[in-house]
Amino acid sequence: MKIDELNIEYDKLQLKYGAKELTSIYNGGCTENPNFCFIFMNPTGKNIASNPEWKGRRSPWIGTKNIWKLFYRIGLLDEEIYMNIMSKKPQEWNEEFANLVYDNVIKHKYFITNLGKCTQLDARVLPNSVYNQYLDLLFKEIEIINPKAIITLGNQVSSIVLNKKISVSQCRKQSFSKNILGKIYKVYPVYYPIGNGMMNMDKAIEDLNYIQKFS
Repeated sequence: MKIDELNIEYDKLQLKYGAKELTSIYNGGCTENPNFCFIFMNPTGKNIASNPEWKGRRSPWIGTKNIWKLFYRIGLLDEEIYMNIMSKKPQEWNEEFANLVYDNVIKHKYFITNLGKCTQLDARVLPNSVYNQYLDLLFKEIEIINPKAIITLGNQVSSIVLNKKISVSQCRKQSFSKNILGKIYKVYPVYYPIGNGMMNMDKAIEDLNYIQKFS
């Protein structure tokens, strides 16, 4: 199975759980044995690719800045691309520039996805019951790309993926073993560094630098 074959299922779930005027955001990056698979929560309308009129790739964080600061500071984004991102207003992103950014993600061998692909108008907190509807599809994504390690961002996503209560502050720089469709993966819970989690950006960077060095 190819990873884009899952998109039809994500679109069905968008109609059920997402904003009706927005589209699903899927994933993006290296799809062949990436070093890391980063799993975030769910997209919002700040991602300009969620506009139904957008004709390009529907990958996470298009038209935003803060997460790219994180990737730049941990050495996973080239300076030229980073500076271009910082200089652009959201509406100045186009399909070509989104591809350039994700070409750089591929170059650095990582994959970006969300546990939930249901785009919301804002950064509202979704219940576990919604995220659980996406869990089997997420595991299928992971099986297809076969990452060397998985990074789960935040307590909620980490707890759902690992099926146990996780407090990121209590397990910094620690890995957990997770059997996903018959293969054991290392999963590292990390602070969520965006939105209300911006105060934890430096801690997330510290832990991610450690994980890159020792994983």
